Amino acid sequence: MGNLRTDIGATKPYAGGDTDTYADNLETDVLIVGAGFGGVYLMHRLRDELGFKCKIYEAGAELGGIWHWNCYPGARVDTQVPIYEYSLPEIWKDWTWTEKYPGYDELRKYFAHVERKLNVKKDVAFDSRVVGAEFNLETHRWDVKTEDGRTAHAKYLINAIGFAAKRHFPDWKGLETFKGEMHHSSFWPESGVDMKDKRVAVIGTGSTGIQLAQEASKEASHVTVFQRTPNLCLPMRQKKLTKEEQDEKKPEYPEIYKHRMTTFAGFGYDFSEKNTFDDSPEEREKFYQDMWDEGGFKFWLATYKDMLFDKKANEQAYNFWVKKTRARITDPRKRDILAPLESPHAWGVKRPSLEQNYYEAMDRPENDVVDLKKNPIREVNEKGIVTEDGELHEFDLIALATGFDSVTGGMKNMGLKDVNGILLKDKWAQGTYSYLGMTCNDFPNMFFLYGAQGPTAFSNGPSCVEVQGDWIVDTLAKLRKENITYLNATKDAEEEWRQKVTELSDKSLFPTANSWYMGANIPGKPREQLSYAGGIPLYEKECREVLNNGFAGFTTQPPAAQA
Repeated sequence: MGNLRTDIGATKPYAGGDTDTYADNLETDVLIVGAGFGGVYLMHRLRDELGFKCKIYEAGAELGGIWHWNCYPGARVDTQVPIYEYSLPEIWKDWTWTEKYPGYDELRKYFAHVERKLNVKKDVAFDSRVVGAEFNLETHRWDVKTEDGRTAHAKYLINAIGFAAKRHFPDWKGLETFKGEMHHSSFWPESGVDMKDKRVAVIGTGSTGIQLAQEASKEASHVTVFQRTPNLCLPMRQKKLTKEEQDEKKPEYPEIYKHRMTTFAGFGYDFSEKNTFDDSPEEREKFYQDMWDEGGFKFWLATYKDMLFDKKANEQAYNFWVKKTRARITDPRKRDILAPLESPHAWGVKRPSLEQNYYEAMDRPENDVVDLKKNPIREVNEKGIVTEDGELHEFDLIALATGFDSVTGGMKNMGLKDVNGILLKDKWAQGTYSYLGMTCNDFPNMFFLYGAQGPTAFSNGPSCVEVQGDWIVDTLAKLRKENITYLNATKDAEEEWRQKVTELSDKSLFPTANSWYMGANIPGKPREQLSYAGGIPLYEKECREVLNNGFAGFTTQPPAAQA
Protein backbone atom coordinates (compact mmCIF):
# COMPACT_ATOMS: atom_id res chain seq x y z
CA MET A 1 0.00 0.00 0.00
CA GLY A 2 2.02 2.99 -1.25
CA ASN A 3 4.22 3.31 1.84
CA LEU A 4 1.21 3.89 4.13
CA ARG A 5 2.70 4.04 7.62
CA THR A 6 0.57 3.02 10.59
CA ASP A 7 3.18 2.22 13.25
CA ILE A 8 3.88 4.50 16.17
CA GLY A 9 7.31 3.80 17.67
CA ALA A 10 9.47 4.53 14.65
CA THR A 11 12.52 6.13 16.24
CA LYS A 12 15.00 5.31 18.97
CA PRO A 13 14.14 6.56 22.44
CA TYR A 14 15.87 9.50 24.03
CA ALA A 15 18.97 8.11 25.72
CA GLY A 16 19.56 10.68 28.47
CA GLY A 17 17.86 11.25 31.81
CA ASP A 18 17.56 9.31 35.05
CA THR A 19 18.75 5.73 34.79
CA ASP A 20 15.44 4.40 36.15
CA THR A 21 13.19 6.17 33.63
CA TYR A 22 13.38 3.23 31.20
CA ALA A 23 13.66 0.60 33.92
CA ASP A 24 11.41 -2.41 34.15
CA ASN A 25 9.35 -2.45 37.36
CA LEU A 26 9.67 1.32 37.56
CA GLU A 27 8.32 2.72 40.85
CA THR A 28 6.96 6.27 40.86
CA ASP A 29 4.38 8.44 42.61
CA VAL A 30 2.83 9.65 39.37
CA LEU A 31 2.95 8.14 35.91
CA ILE A 32 1.80 10.50 33.15
CA VAL A 33 1.03 9.12 29.70
CA GLY A 34 1.77 11.65 26.97
CA ALA A 35 4.38 14.42 26.63
CA GLY A 36 2.36 17.11 24.89
CA PHE A 37 1.01 20.33 26.39
CA GLY A 38 -0.85 18.46 29.15
CA GLY A 39 1.82 15.97 30.18
CA VAL A 40 4.61 18.55 30.31
CA TYR A 41 2.47 20.99 32.33
CA LEU A 42 1.56 18.30 34.86
CA MET A 43 5.17 17.15 35.13
CA HIS A 44 6.36 20.68 35.90
CA ARG A 45 3.68 21.41 38.48
CA LEU A 46 3.76 18.02 40.24
CA ARG A 47 7.51 17.37 40.16
CA ASP A 48 9.04 20.84 40.34
CA GLU A 49 6.47 22.66 42.48
CA LEU A 50 5.10 19.88 44.72
CA GLY A 51 7.98 17.39 44.84
CA PHE A 52 6.16 14.29 43.58
CA LYS A 53 8.27 11.67 41.85
CA CYS A 54 6.91 11.78 38.29
CA LYS A 55 7.63 9.95 35.08
CA ILE A 56 6.15 10.29 31.60
CA TYR A 57 5.62 7.48 29.10
CA GLU A 58 5.51 8.92 25.58
CA ALA A 59 4.84 6.86 22.43
CA GLY A 60 6.81 9.27 20.24
CA ALA A 61 10.45 10.26 20.18
CA GLU A 62 10.14 13.87 21.33
CA LEU A 63 8.12 16.30 23.43
CA GLY A 64 5.22 18.09 21.80
CA GLY A 65 2.33 15.64 21.51
CA ILE A 66 0.40 16.42 18.34
CA TRP A 67 3.21 18.73 17.24
CA HIS A 68 5.65 15.84 17.32
CA TRP A 69 3.39 13.71 15.12
CA ASN A 70 2.09 16.42 12.79
CA CYS A 71 4.58 17.29 10.08
CA TYR A 72 2.36 17.21 7.01
CA PRO A 73 2.64 20.20 4.64
CA GLY A 74 0.80 23.20 6.00
CA ALA A 75 0.30 21.87 9.54
CA ARG A 76 -0.22 24.79 11.89
CA VAL A 77 -2.25 25.79 14.92
CA ASP A 78 -5.56 27.61 14.45
CA THR A 79 -5.31 29.63 17.67
CA GLN A 80 -3.26 32.82 17.70
CA VAL A 81 -0.31 33.40 20.03
CA PRO A 82 0.11 34.30 22.84
CA ILE A 83 -3.23 32.60 23.59
CA TYR A 84 -1.84 29.30 22.29
CA GLU A 85 0.99 28.83 24.79
CA TYR A 86 1.66 28.20 28.45
CA SER A 87 0.88 30.98 30.91
CA LEU A 88 4.10 30.12 32.78
CA PRO A 89 6.28 33.29 32.93
CA GLU A 90 9.49 31.26 32.85
CA ILE A 91 8.43 30.06 29.40
CA TRP A 92 6.98 33.16 27.72
CA LYS A 93 9.30 35.84 29.06
CA ASP A 94 12.17 35.04 26.69
CA TRP A 95 10.32 33.27 23.88
CA THR A 96 9.55 34.98 20.56
CA TRP A 97 7.26 33.76 17.78
CA THR A 98 7.70 34.58 14.11
CA GLU A 99 4.02 34.54 13.10
CA LYS A 100 0.54 34.88 14.55
CA TYR A 101 -0.44 31.24 13.82
CA PRO A 102 2.74 29.14 14.14
CA GLY A 103 3.41 26.08 12.01
CA TYR A 104 4.52 22.68 13.32
CA ASP A 105 8.23 23.42 12.92
CA GLU A 106 8.04 26.50 15.13
CA LEU A 107 5.89 24.69 17.69
CA ARG A 108 8.58 22.00 17.89
CA LYS A 109 11.14 24.75 18.55
CA TYR A 110 8.81 26.06 21.26
CA PHE A 111 8.85 22.67 22.99
CA ALA A 112 12.66 22.61 22.73
CA HIS A 113 12.60 25.98 24.53
CA VAL A 114 10.21 24.52 27.14
CA GLU A 115 12.68 21.68 27.67
CA ARG A 116 15.58 24.11 28.19
CA LYS A 117 13.53 25.90 30.84
CA LEU A 118 11.87 22.97 32.63
CA ASN A 119 14.28 20.06 32.08
CA VAL A 120 11.45 17.62 31.46
CA LYS A 121 13.19 14.94 29.37
CA LYS A 122 15.22 13.46 32.22
CA ASP A 123 11.96 11.95 33.47
CA VAL A 124 10.45 10.96 30.11
CA ALA A 125 10.65 7.48 28.62
CA PHE A 126 10.21 7.99 24.89
CA ASP A 127 9.15 5.27 22.45
CA SER A 128 7.06 3.88 25.32
CA ARG A 129 3.55 3.04 24.21
CA VAL A 130 1.14 1.97 26.95
CA VAL A 131 -0.81 -1.19 26.06
CA GLY A 132 -2.23 -2.16 29.47
CA ALA A 133 -2.98 -0.66 32.88
CA GLU A 134 -4.83 -2.03 35.90
CA PHE A 135 -5.24 -0.84 39.49
CA ASN A 136 -3.89 -3.36 41.99
CA LEU A 137 -6.27 -3.58 44.96
CA GLU A 138 -3.59 -5.12 47.19
CA THR A 139 -0.85 -2.56 46.60
CA HIS A 140 -3.10 0.43 45.81
CA ARG A 141 -0.90 1.12 42.79
CA TRP A 142 -1.40 1.15 39.05
CA ASP A 143 0.45 -1.57 37.15
CA VAL A 144 1.15 -0.18 33.70
CA LYS A 145 2.59 -2.17 30.79
CA THR A 146 4.37 -0.89 27.69
CA GLU A 147 4.42 -2.39 24.22
CA ASP A 148 8.05 -3.52 24.63
CA GLY A 149 7.26 -5.46 27.82
CA ARG A 150 8.22 -3.08 30.63
CA THR A 151 6.03 -2.53 33.69
CA ALA A 152 5.65 0.55 35.88
CA HIS A 153 3.99 0.82 39.29
CA ALA A 154 2.48 4.20 40.20
CA LYS A 155 0.25 5.55 42.93
CA TYR A 156 -1.45 7.84 40.43
CA LEU A 157 -1.98 7.38 36.70
CA ILE A 158 -2.70 10.46 34.56
CA ASN A 159 -3.62 10.14 30.89
CA ALA A 160 -2.53 13.23 28.96
CA ILE A 161 -2.78 11.72 25.51
CA GLY A 162 -4.88 14.45 23.92
CA PHE A 163 -8.14 14.13 22.02
CA ALA A 164 -6.63 13.00 18.69
CA ALA A 165 -4.49 10.05 19.74
CA LYS A 166 -6.12 7.31 17.64
CA ARG A 167 -5.97 7.68 13.85
CA HIS A 168 -8.92 6.73 11.69
CA PHE A 169 -8.28 4.81 8.48
CA PRO A 170 -11.02 4.29 5.87
CA ASP A 171 -12.00 0.75 4.95
CA TRP A 172 -12.23 1.22 1.17
CA LYS A 173 -11.78 -1.80 -1.00
CA GLY A 174 -8.34 -2.01 -2.65
CA LEU A 175 -6.61 0.56 -0.42
CA GLU A 176 -3.52 -1.65 -0.23
CA THR A 177 -3.24 -2.03 -4.03
CA PHE A 178 -2.35 1.60 -4.81
CA LYS A 179 1.08 1.76 -6.46
CA GLY A 180 1.79 5.42 -5.78
CA GLU A 181 2.58 7.04 -2.44
CA MET A 182 -0.06 7.09 0.27
CA HIS A 183 0.24 8.72 3.71
CA HIS A 184 -2.10 9.43 6.60
CA SER A 185 -1.63 13.04 7.67
CA SER A 186 -0.48 12.07 11.17
CA PHE A 187 2.12 9.62 9.82
CA TRP A 188 3.64 11.99 7.28
CA PRO A 189 7.32 11.21 6.65
CA GLU A 190 9.69 13.47 8.58
CA SER A 191 11.82 13.83 5.47
CA GLY A 192 8.82 15.24 3.61
CA VAL A 193 7.18 14.19 0.37
CA ASP A 194 8.05 15.60 -3.05
CA MET A 195 4.78 16.92 -4.48
CA LYS A 196 6.28 18.94 -7.32
CA ASP A 197 4.37 18.31 -10.55
CA LYS A 198 2.53 15.36 -8.92
CA ARG A 199 -1.14 14.51 -9.14
CA VAL A 200 -2.33 14.70 -5.52
CA ALA A 201 -5.54 13.49 -3.89
CA VAL A 202 -6.55 14.94 -0.52
CA ILE A 203 -9.28 12.90 1.16
CA GLY A 204 -11.07 14.75 3.91
CA THR A 205 -11.93 18.38 4.60
CA GLY A 206 -11.22 18.88 8.28
CA SER A 207 -8.52 21.38 9.23
CA THR A 208 -5.85 18.94 8.08
CA GLY A 209 -7.39 18.45 4.65
CA ILE A 210 -7.74 22.21 4.14
CA GLN A 211 -4.12 22.83 5.15
CA LEU A 212 -2.82 19.99 2.99
CA ALA A 213 -4.76 21.09 -0.08
CA GLN A 214 -3.56 24.69 0.28
CA GLU A 215 0.05 23.62 0.54
CA ALA A 216 -0.08 20.91 -2.15
CA SER A 217 -1.54 23.38 -4.64
CA LYS A 218 1.68 25.42 -4.49
CA GLU A 219 3.71 22.63 -6.13
CA ALA A 220 1.49 19.84 -7.43
CA SER A 221 0.37 19.76 -11.04
CA HIS A 222 -3.15 18.82 -9.93
CA VAL A 223 -4.92 18.62 -6.56
CA THR A 224 -8.27 16.91 -6.10
CA VAL A 225 -10.09 17.24 -2.77
CA PHE A 226 -12.60 14.50 -1.96
CA GLN A 227 -15.22 16.19 0.18
CA ARG A 228 -17.94 14.55 2.22
CA THR A 229 -19.10 17.77 3.89
CA PRO A 230 -17.93 21.29 3.01
CA ASN A 231 -15.75 22.90 5.63
CA LEU A 232 -17.21 26.30 6.43
CA CYS A 233 -13.76 27.88 6.67
CA LEU A 234 -12.89 31.26 8.10
CA PRO A 235 -10.08 33.55 6.93
CA MET A 236 -6.97 33.10 9.08
CA ARG A 237 -5.42 36.52 8.42
CA GLN A 238 -1.97 35.14 9.07
CA LYS A 239 0.77 37.70 9.67
CA LYS A 240 4.43 37.87 10.63
CA LEU A 241 5.32 39.02 14.14
CA THR A 242 8.36 40.98 15.25
CA LYS A 243 10.26 40.58 18.49
CA GLU A 244 9.72 44.27 19.24
CA GLU A 245 5.92 44.14 19.07
CA GLN A 246 5.86 41.02 21.27
CA ASP A 247 8.25 42.49 23.85
CA GLU A 248 6.11 45.62 24.00
CA LYS A 249 3.02 43.54 24.76
CA LYS A 250 4.60 41.15 27.30
CA PRO A 251 3.88 43.31 30.37
CA GLU A 252 0.20 42.62 29.55
CA TYR A 253 0.63 38.83 29.34
CA PRO A 254 -0.32 38.04 32.97
CA GLU A 255 -3.60 39.87 32.45
CA ILE A 256 -4.10 38.21 29.05
CA TYR A 257 -3.71 34.74 30.59
CA LYS A 258 -5.98 35.64 33.48
CA HIS A 259 -8.62 36.94 31.06
CA ARG A 260 -8.56 33.92 28.75
CA MET A 261 -9.81 31.74 31.61
CA THR A 262 -12.88 33.96 31.96
CA THR A 263 -14.03 33.33 28.36
CA PHE A 264 -16.22 30.49 27.11
CA ALA A 265 -13.49 28.82 25.03
CA GLY A 266 -10.35 30.07 26.79
CA PHE A 267 -9.57 32.55 24.02
CA GLY A 268 -8.76 36.26 24.16
CA TYR A 269 -12.35 37.16 23.27
CA ASP A 270 -15.85 36.00 24.09
CA PHE A 271 -19.40 36.07 22.75
CA SER A 272 -21.19 39.40 22.45
CA GLU A 273 -23.78 40.22 25.09
CA LYS A 274 -26.24 40.93 22.28
CA ASN A 275 -28.54 38.58 20.40
CA THR A 276 -28.56 38.53 16.61
CA PHE A 277 -31.84 40.40 16.12
CA ASP A 278 -31.04 43.06 18.72
CA ASP A 279 -29.21 44.78 15.86
CA SER A 280 -30.71 46.18 12.70
CA PRO A 281 -29.71 44.46 9.42
CA GLU A 282 -27.21 47.27 8.78
CA GLU A 283 -25.70 47.03 12.26
CA ARG A 284 -25.54 43.25 11.96
CA GLU A 285 -23.74 43.46 8.61
CA LYS A 286 -21.14 45.83 10.05
CA PHE A 287 -20.67 43.60 13.13
CA TYR A 288 -20.13 40.52 10.96
CA GLN A 289 -17.78 42.42 8.64
CA ASP A 290 -15.61 43.68 11.50
CA MET A 291 -15.14 40.13 12.83
CA TRP A 292 -14.53 38.82 9.32
CA ASP A 293 -11.85 41.43 8.69
CA GLU A 294 -10.08 40.61 11.93
CA GLY A 295 -10.06 36.91 11.06
CA GLY A 296 -9.42 33.83 13.14
CA PHE A 297 -12.25 32.39 15.22
CA LYS A 298 -13.87 35.73 16.07
CA PHE A 299 -16.75 35.13 13.65
CA TRP A 300 -17.34 31.87 15.56
CA LEU A 301 -16.55 32.65 19.21
CA ALA A 302 -17.01 36.43 19.53
CA THR A 303 -20.30 36.66 17.66
CA TYR A 304 -23.86 37.11 18.91
CA LYS A 305 -24.54 35.00 22.00
CA ASP A 306 -27.54 33.23 20.43
CA MET A 307 -25.78 32.12 17.23
CA LEU A 308 -25.16 28.53 18.41
CA PHE A 309 -28.59 28.23 20.04
CA ASP A 310 -31.19 29.81 17.76
CA LYS A 311 -31.73 28.44 14.25
CA LYS A 312 -32.88 31.73 12.73
CA ALA A 313 -29.94 33.59 14.28
CA ASN A 314 -27.62 30.89 12.96
CA GLU A 315 -29.05 31.32 9.45
CA GLN A 316 -27.99 34.97 9.50
CA ALA A 317 -24.40 33.94 10.22
CA TYR A 318 -24.47 31.37 7.41
CA ASN A 319 -25.94 33.85 4.94
CA PHE A 320 -23.07 36.24 5.60
CA TRP A 321 -20.48 33.44 5.40
CA VAL A 322 -21.81 32.04 2.13
CA LYS A 323 -21.98 35.49 0.50
CA LYS A 324 -18.36 36.27 1.40
CA THR A 325 -17.08 32.82 0.41
CA ARG A 326 -18.94 32.37 -2.89
CA ALA A 327 -17.57 35.74 -4.03
CA ARG A 328 -14.10 34.14 -4.01
CA ILE A 329 -14.98 31.20 -6.28
CA THR A 330 -15.50 31.76 -10.03
CA ASP A 331 -16.29 28.17 -11.12
CA PRO A 332 -20.06 27.71 -10.61
CA ARG A 333 -19.86 23.91 -10.09
CA LYS A 334 -17.09 24.17 -7.49
CA ARG A 335 -18.84 27.11 -5.85
CA ASP A 336 -21.93 25.02 -5.20
CA ILE A 337 -19.85 22.18 -3.73
CA LEU A 338 -17.55 24.30 -1.55
CA ALA A 339 -20.07 26.94 -0.45
CA PRO A 340 -23.63 25.73 -1.12
CA LEU A 341 -26.42 28.28 -0.94
CA GLU A 342 -28.29 25.99 1.44
CA SER A 343 -26.36 25.34 4.65
CA PRO A 344 -25.23 21.70 5.04
CA HIS A 345 -25.64 22.09 8.81
CA ALA A 346 -25.99 24.88 11.33
CA TRP A 347 -23.04 27.25 11.07
CA GLY A 348 -20.34 26.63 13.70
CA VAL A 349 -21.59 23.28 15.00
CA LYS A 350 -18.66 21.68 13.21
CA ARG A 351 -15.28 23.21 13.92
CA PRO A 352 -14.47 25.66 11.12
CA SER A 353 -10.95 25.61 9.73
CA LEU A 354 -8.88 28.72 9.30
CA GLU A 355 -7.74 29.04 5.71
CA GLN A 356 -5.33 31.33 3.92
CA ASN A 357 -6.09 30.79 0.21
CA TYR A 358 -8.05 27.53 0.12
CA TYR A 359 -10.93 28.75 -2.01
CA GLU A 360 -8.70 30.47 -4.55
CA ALA A 361 -6.53 27.35 -4.76
CA MET A 362 -9.46 25.04 -5.39
CA ASP A 363 -10.97 27.46 -7.90
CA ARG A 364 -7.97 27.11 -10.18
CA PRO A 365 -8.76 25.06 -13.34
CA GLU A 366 -6.02 22.48 -12.73
CA ASN A 367 -7.53 21.57 -9.35
CA ASP A 368 -10.81 19.83 -8.61
CA VAL A 369 -13.23 18.90 -5.84
CA VAL A 370 -15.37 15.75 -5.75
CA ASP A 371 -18.63 15.75 -3.81
CA LEU A 372 -18.64 12.37 -2.03
CA LYS A 373 -22.26 12.81 -0.95
CA LYS A 374 -23.29 12.60 -4.62
CA ASN A 375 -20.43 10.46 -5.92
CA PRO A 376 -18.86 8.26 -3.19
CA ILE A 377 -15.56 6.39 -3.44
CA ARG A 378 -16.22 2.87 -4.72
CA GLU A 379 -12.67 1.52 -4.44
CA VAL A 380 -8.97 2.24 -4.77
CA ASN A 381 -6.84 0.49 -7.38
CA GLU A 382 -3.19 0.57 -8.38
CA LYS A 383 -3.65 3.79 -10.37
CA GLY A 384 -5.91 5.81 -8.09
CA ILE A 385 -9.47 6.24 -6.89
CA VAL A 386 -12.63 4.95 -8.56
CA THR A 387 -15.82 6.84 -7.74
CA GLU A 388 -19.34 5.46 -7.83
CA ASP A 389 -19.93 6.84 -11.34
CA GLY A 390 -17.16 4.54 -12.60
CA GLU A 391 -14.60 7.28 -13.24
CA LEU A 392 -10.96 6.52 -12.41
CA HIS A 393 -9.10 9.47 -10.89
CA GLU A 394 -5.40 8.77 -11.36
CA PHE A 395 -2.90 10.02 -8.75
CA ASP A 396 0.76 9.87 -7.81
CA LEU A 397 0.07 10.64 -4.15
CA ILE A 398 -2.95 10.06 -1.91
CA ALA A 399 -3.07 12.06 1.34
CA LEU A 400 -5.49 10.59 3.89
CA ALA A 401 -6.82 13.46 5.98
CA THR A 402 -9.45 11.11 7.38
CA GLY A 403 -9.15 12.28 10.96
CA PHE A 404 -9.25 10.52 14.29
CA ASP A 405 -11.42 8.47 16.59
CA SER A 406 -11.52 11.73 18.52
CA VAL A 407 -11.84 12.45 22.24
CA THR A 408 -12.47 8.85 23.42
CA GLY A 409 -10.49 6.72 20.94
CA GLY A 410 -7.09 7.16 22.57
CA MET A 411 -8.08 6.06 26.07
CA LYS A 412 -10.11 3.16 24.70
CA ASN A 413 -6.96 2.00 22.92
CA MET A 414 -4.65 1.76 25.95
CA GLY A 415 -5.78 -1.48 27.58
CA LEU A 416 -7.13 0.35 30.66
CA LYS A 417 -8.97 -2.00 33.04
CA ASP A 418 -11.15 -1.13 36.02
CA VAL A 419 -10.91 -2.82 39.44
CA ASN A 420 -13.15 -5.62 38.17
CA GLY A 421 -10.93 -6.33 35.18
CA ILE A 422 -13.32 -4.75 32.66
CA LEU A 423 -11.71 -2.82 29.83
CA LEU A 424 -12.57 0.86 29.49
CA LYS A 425 -13.26 0.33 25.79
CA ASP A 426 -15.98 -2.18 26.76
CA LYS A 427 -17.43 0.11 29.44
CA TRP A 428 -17.59 2.95 26.92
CA ALA A 429 -18.77 0.79 24.01
CA GLN A 430 -22.38 1.98 24.29
CA GLY A 431 -21.69 5.44 25.70
CA THR A 432 -19.10 7.54 27.50
CA TYR A 433 -19.14 8.02 31.27
CA SER A 434 -16.81 10.11 33.40
CA TYR A 435 -16.95 12.39 36.40
CA LEU A 436 -15.88 15.98 35.73
CA GLY A 437 -14.30 14.89 32.44
CA MET A 438 -11.22 13.88 34.47
CA THR A 439 -12.02 10.67 36.39
CA CYS A 440 -13.90 7.39 35.91
CA ASN A 441 -15.82 5.13 38.28
CA ASP A 442 -13.82 2.04 39.36
CA PHE A 443 -10.60 3.53 37.97
CA PRO A 444 -9.34 4.82 41.35
CA ASN A 445 -6.46 7.29 41.45
CA MET A 446 -6.65 7.67 37.66
CA PHE A 447 -7.09 11.07 36.04
CA PHE A 448 -7.15 12.37 32.50
CA LEU A 449 -7.30 15.74 30.81
CA TYR A 450 -8.17 17.20 27.40
CA GLY A 451 -10.40 14.19 26.82
CA ALA A 452 -13.97 12.98 27.15
CA GLN A 453 -16.61 15.22 28.74
CA GLY A 454 -14.25 18.09 29.54
CA PRO A 455 -14.27 21.44 27.66
CA THR A 456 -11.88 19.79 25.17
CA ALA A 457 -13.32 20.34 21.69
CA PHE A 458 -14.82 23.70 22.59
CA SER A 459 -11.67 25.23 24.03
CA ASN A 460 -8.19 26.50 23.33
CA GLY A 461 -5.89 23.57 24.15
CA PRO A 462 -3.50 25.26 26.61
CA SER A 463 -6.44 26.89 28.45
CA CYS A 464 -8.16 23.52 28.87
CA VAL A 465 -4.91 21.85 29.90
CA GLU A 466 -4.23 24.44 32.57
CA VAL A 467 -7.73 24.52 34.09
CA GLN A 468 -7.86 20.72 34.29
CA GLY A 469 -4.17 20.32 35.12
CA ASP A 470 -4.43 22.74 38.04
CA TRP A 471 -7.43 20.82 39.40
CA ILE A 472 -5.58 17.49 39.16
CA VAL A 473 -2.49 18.99 40.82
CA ASP A 474 -4.54 20.48 43.66
CA THR A 475 -6.39 17.18 44.08
CA LEU A 476 -3.15 15.20 44.44
CA ALA A 477 -1.85 17.78 46.91
CA LYS A 478 -5.05 17.49 48.97
CA LEU A 479 -4.94 13.67 48.89
CA ARG A 480 -1.36 13.74 50.15
CA LYS A 481 -2.11 16.32 52.84
CA GLU A 482 -5.16 14.40 54.11
CA ASN A 483 -3.44 11.03 53.76
CA ILE A 484 -6.13 9.68 51.44
CA THR A 485 -4.79 6.67 49.54
CA TYR A 486 -7.78 5.82 47.38
CA LEU A 487 -10.03 8.18 45.38
CA ASN A 488 -12.80 6.68 43.27
CA ALA A 489 -15.61 8.48 41.43
CA THR A 490 -19.03 7.03 42.19
CA LYS A 491 -21.32 5.61 39.52
CA ASP A 492 -24.02 8.10 40.50
CA ALA A 493 -21.60 11.01 40.01
CA GLU A 494 -20.76 9.70 36.54
CA GLU A 495 -24.43 9.39 35.63
CA GLU A 496 -25.12 12.95 36.78
CA TRP A 497 -22.11 14.33 34.89
CA ARG A 498 -23.10 12.58 31.67
CA GLN A 499 -26.61 14.00 32.05
CA LYS A 500 -25.17 17.48 32.58
CA VAL A 501 -22.94 17.21 29.48
CA THR A 502 -25.93 16.03 27.43
CA GLU A 503 -28.28 18.73 28.72
CA LEU A 504 -25.78 21.52 28.01
CA SER A 505 -25.33 20.21 24.49
CA ASP A 506 -29.06 19.74 23.89
CA LYS A 507 -29.70 23.42 24.58
CA SER A 508 -27.48 24.23 21.60
CA LEU A 509 -27.50 23.38 17.89
CA PHE A 510 -24.48 21.03 18.24
CA PRO A 511 -26.52 17.80 18.22
CA THR A 512 -28.10 18.74 14.88
CA ALA A 513 -24.93 17.89 12.91
CA ASN A 514 -23.06 14.64 12.39
CA SER A 515 -19.67 15.81 13.61
CA TRP A 516 -16.71 14.37 15.48
CA TYR A 517 -17.96 16.46 18.38
CA MET A 518 -20.83 13.95 18.49
CA GLY A 519 -18.69 10.90 17.62
CA ALA A 520 -20.43 10.68 14.25
CA ASN A 521 -17.27 10.46 12.12
CA ILE A 522 -16.51 6.87 13.21
CA PRO A 523 -18.76 4.03 11.98
CA GLY A 524 -20.44 2.25 14.90
CA LYS A 525 -19.40 4.82 17.51
CA PRO A 526 -22.23 5.92 19.85
CA ARG A 527 -23.70 9.26 18.83
CA GLU A 528 -23.31 11.48 21.90
CA GLN A 529 -21.84 14.81 22.92
CA LEU A 530 -18.21 14.14 23.83
CA SER A 531 -17.30 17.55 25.26
CA TYR A 532 -18.60 19.85 27.98
CA ALA A 533 -20.41 22.71 26.23
CA GLY A 534 -20.89 25.01 29.22
CA GLY A 535 -17.68 26.97 28.79
CA ILE A 536 -14.48 27.09 30.82
CA PRO A 537 -15.66 29.45 33.63
CA LEU A 538 -18.69 27.30 34.51
CA TYR A 539 -16.63 24.12 34.17
CA GLU A 540 -13.94 25.42 36.53
CA LYS A 541 -16.57 26.54 39.05
CA GLU A 542 -18.20 23.08 39.10
CA CYS A 543 -14.88 21.25 39.46
CA ARG A 544 -13.68 23.57 42.23
CA GLU A 545 -16.89 23.06 44.19
CA VAL A 546 -16.22 19.31 44.20
CA LEU A 547 -12.71 19.86 45.50
CA ASN A 548 -13.82 22.35 48.15
CA ASN A 549 -16.69 20.17 49.39
CA GLY A 550 -14.75 17.16 50.61
CA PHE A 551 -14.51 15.34 47.26
CA ALA A 552 -18.26 15.27 46.64
CA GLY A 553 -19.05 12.46 44.20
CA PHE A 554 -16.00 10.42 45.19
CA THR A 555 -15.42 7.51 47.54
CA THR A 556 -12.26 8.07 49.56
CA GLN A 557 -12.19 5.15 51.99
CA PRO A 558 -9.99 2.10 51.22
CA PRO A 559 -11.59 -0.72 49.19
CA ALA A 560 -12.83 -3.92 50.83
CA ALA A 561 -9.52 -5.71 50.27
CA GLN A 562 -7.79 -3.16 52.53
CA ALA A 563 -10.50 -2.61 55.12
